[in-house]
Amino acid sequence: MPIDHTQPYDDSNIFARILRGELPNKTVLETEHSLAFHDINPLAPIHVLVIPKGAYVSWDDFSARASDAELADFSRAIGEVARQVGASAQGYRLLANAGKRAGQEVPHLHVHVFGGQPLGPMLAR
Repeated sequence: MPIDHTQPYDDSNIFARILRGELPNKTVLETEHSLAFHDINPLAPIHVLVIPKGAYVSWDDFSARASDAELADFSRAIGEVARQVGASAQGYRLLANAGKRAGQEVPHLHVHVFGGQPLGPMLAR
């Protein structure tokens, strides 16, 4: 079943638990509204996740309900992370899956920052 932002947020998801301090993470950046940390199963030499601190399921949910301050902070955090980890100097990819059909595994908005190697085509054929 696809993730639907009209359904209640599941506060037991792994990112909600990280935000509450129940699970450790290797933080790259923390701001008022965002948290960025290294992925525990990296798919590239640079693989950082950036999440909003609010309870948002997907980009649809976030873009519809987040405050202007949250939207700006999250956008700036993604750019700052790319600079801090050296991805912006060599090129990088941002990926945000929305819904199970797109491959979203955790029902909390997250953007992957990939870099550190040639990343190939955007989608496999």
